[in-house]
Amino acid sequence: MVRRDIDVGLLRSFVAVVDSGSVTSAAQLLNKTQAGISMQIKRLEELLDTTLFQREHKRISLAPQGEVLLEHARRIIEMNDEVYGMMTTPSFAGDVRLGLPSDLVSTYAPTILRRFARAWPQVNVQLHSGNSADLVQRLDNGKLDVTLTTEEQLSRRGGETLRFDRLVWVSAQDDVAISELDPLPLAIGGRNCAFRPAILDALRKVNRQWRMVFEVTHQEALTATVEAGLAVNAMLESAVPPNLRILGSSSGLPQLPVFGINIYEPVSSTSELGHELARHIRAEFEMRFGSPAAPVPIKTMRPKRKPVAA
Repeated sequence: MVRRDIDVGLLRSFVAVVDSGSVTSAAQLLNKTQAGISMQIKRLEELLDTTLFQREHKRISLAPQGEVLLEHARRIIEMNDEVYGMMTTPSFAGDVRLGLPSDLVSTYAPTILRRFARAWPQVNVQLHSGNSADLVQRLDNGKLDVTLTTEEQLSRRGGETLRFDRLVWVSAQDDVAISELDPLPLAIGGRNCAFRPAILDALRKVNRQWRMVFEVTHQEALTATVEAGLAVNAMLESAVPPNLRILGSSSGLPQLPVFGINIYEPVSSTSELGHELARHIRAEFEMRFGSPAAPVPIKTMRPKRKPVAA
């Protein structure tokens, strides 16, 4: 069997089409023409002698072989970018301090830290968790080198939105009636929680009464309270653990707003390590989620892969 090398650029175009939702969006993301992206997909299909997308009425969706390729393609792109970064940037060693809201730790930290450690094994990432307002303050005071936040709007200059995510209501998996209780039993973050005003404002607008069951800025404690069936809570859809269920519109609870997952570096000066970590985080989000050009649509369940527009 004759082995042939796969052009990483072809895989990057393939993943961009899947992640961005269309050939047109992938072209914008990769700064290429739509025809160029279509040609690269065709070349990849010819190289692998398989069909990666199913095409019907100007819409395309992943074919079974495309599903098989997708995660392998992500790993190849990831390894390519790590090797390129390692060989073309200065050697780094030392400590770098990363701030991360507590509700994002389990969702995003493992992948970010694992990939960064592979690229820079002599760098120690010190992870600091807290609410978004406190993390930005600690960044401004020189106690962090880079931080992520969850905010409806960027809170100051120098910030950048990495992706949008919708706030959703959650309850215990086996509890189908708790959202019907009046007043609504509510577990919520403390006074500085970024989600708190949005949650309470949404309830006030529909004249929905609530009672505080638990009030603390500690994500694990909030999740445990909800999992026990004592209350409902709201969190970013991407951060909902499998042991909780997302409550859709049929629950009667009001719609919640979209939040940005944002990144900040110090305004005055950024350490080389901090800047490299920020660059790494931006690349991670772009690879996984594409461009954050528009808020995510409303969903009532965990997302399944949708057909992709041609």
